[in-house]
Amino acid sequence: MPELPEVEVTCQGIRPHLQGQRVTEVVVRQPQLRWPIEPEILQMQGQTITGVRRRAKYLLLETDIGVLILHLGMSGSLRVLDPAPAPEKHDHLDLVLGSGAVLRLNDPRRFGAAIWWTHPLLEHPLLAKLGPEPLTSAFNADYLMSQLKGKKKAVKLALMDNQVVVGVGNIYANEALFSAGIDPRRPAGTLNRARVSQLVDEVKTVLARAIKQGGTTLKDFTQADGKPGYFAQQLLVYGRGGEACPLCQRILTEVKLGQRATVFCDRCQR
Repeated sequence: MPELPEVEVTCQGIRPHLQGQRVTEVVVRQPQLRWPIEPEILQMQGQTITGVRRRAKYLLLETDIGVLILHLGMSGSLRVLDPAPAPEKHDHLDLVLGSGAVLRLNDPRRFGAAIWWTHPLLEHPLLAKLGPEPLTSAFNADYLMSQLKGKKKAVKLALMDNQVVVGVGNIYANEALFSAGIDPRRPAGTLNRARVSQLVDEVKTVLARAIKQGGTTLKDFTQADGKPGYFAQQLLVYGRGGEACPLCQRILTEVKLGQRATVFCDRCQR
């Protein structure tokens, strides 16, 4: 599914087309997504989008009376279309803008979400208990040490816990742990401060690099045939189980941790 960099690139891509635009019509073709799209979403009609931002893997379209919370699920994508072609089978939601453009949600597997929320944003159950954003100063070595202290669970699983830090999904957990030289199976609480500090730095580096790469790969969010949820990435270990380690040439090991594919080098990662 799209991870934090893909969602951030989507956010950056659609923001210039949405911010400051009035929503003239909301068209719901298929309300049965991960959670049903409630009729209250029609309250967006006539409202101006005052902000477009990301929290974890959620996109937030803000208005004066509420926020539309969007999640791309496993297969969702957003496009800004002007003019908008006729909708296809998996085009479930349109926001028609005053400019004449349309923001369209396409989601073949329907695991995405479109939730209209009129209460304080941090009170929403999906957002209330989220950890800090990984690219902010709130995610630092002291903070992560406090979260990992005494934990016996594998460090990779702790890193993927959204209550610890948001948005470090499977791909980037694999990559950051490799770059930091840390065995993903290692009990989280056994890492000393120096190694935790290095891990924090590598998480920030791999995510920032992926966002930058996506920003250069996906320059246009206004064409109907693109897929803004995904972009080509240069990955060191993820998806490369059985291949040679890029550092020592030893064969990379692949195991399951928390039912997720985990690839690492048992020589370079300790």
